[in-house]
Amino acid sequence: MAVLGNITFYADDPRALAHFWSGVFGYPALEWESPVKDDLLAAGLTEQDLDARALAEDPDGIGPRLFFHHADSRKHGRNRLHLDVSAVPTGAPTREQLEAEKDRLVALGAHVVRLVDQDWGPWPELYYQLRDPEGNEFCLQ
Repeated sequence: MAVLGNITFYADDPRALAHFWSGVFGYPALEWESPVKDDLLAAGLTEQDLDARALAEDPDGIGPRLFFHHADSRKHGRNRLHLDVSAVPTGAPTREQLEAEKDRLVALGAHVVRLVDQDWGPWPELYYQLRDPEGNEFCLQ
């Protein structure tokens, strides 16, 4: 049986994008530190190599592990895949909770695309479509 390893993003600035997503999920902002950094440099990597990759990781190992790799070119067009982020740990958020979490993510660097407030058949839909600082779409529900 397969298990999800990383969710990987190509990024213009892997470190900055990793720090944004760490803030979204409440993870600590990680840096390449000793002894890991020393091991990587001793293995032949350069400081430039380390700047080309970054990580956002739940210290408790519960949430998703996000990996960021430097992109060859800027993002163009719409994502073929996006993340849905829950505003509260369980259940549907109140409108006030959704607004508060949207405001927190905007303060971290997210951009609001639109608010979706509609019904899809018998189910109500209330969520924000957002973009991270590099333009990757995600939804806050």
